[in-house]
Amino acid sequence: MSGTQNAPQPVIPRTGIGIDVHGYAPEDAPQPLWLGGLLWPGERGLSGHSDGDPVAHAAADALFSACGVGDLGTHFGTDRPEYAGASGVTLLAEAARIVRAAGFEIGNIAVQFVANKPKFGPRREESQRVLSAAAGAPVSVTATTSDGLGFTGRGEGIAAMATALVYAAGSASPTSVA
Repeated sequence: MSGTQNAPQPVIPRTGIGIDVHGYAPEDAPQPLWLGGLLWPGERGLSGHSDGDPVAHAAADALFSACGVGDLGTHFGTDRPEYAGASGVTLLAEAARIVRAAGFEIGNIAVQFVANKPKFGPRREESQRVLSAAAGAPVSVTATTSDGLGFTGRGEGIAAMATALVYAAGSASPTSVA
């Protein structure tokens, strides 16, 4: 029995899901488009309390979900005027800080967004670099359309879904466990 007390404990990763949706800003009150941590000049922007970046917001929400520390509204909600107009990259970096302060490390974050435009492929690597730097962990981003269905298909806005993997700080990372 005493031999098993000092045996290494397996790392049990935790996963979280985040979803964020923003409608396009009205034509008479245009906003810049921030998506995946990047500014998209010439594209119609999204409405939101902060910069309206659904990719960064879904990534942050997935981190909060994985750790059980609330959600985007808990930490950056509309009742927090200091976050009005805030960059999604700033929010993701702050979410990562909150997650680490709660005793977790980030394994990775994966995000997929649904939109008719912009054409994301040419800037994918740039977006992933910016978001990974903000999170201090790998972030992958993919894009798809909804084949003309729903509000994204009608060009009314953009939706993003994210998953995050975290593990308790101080334990071996999930990739280093044999």
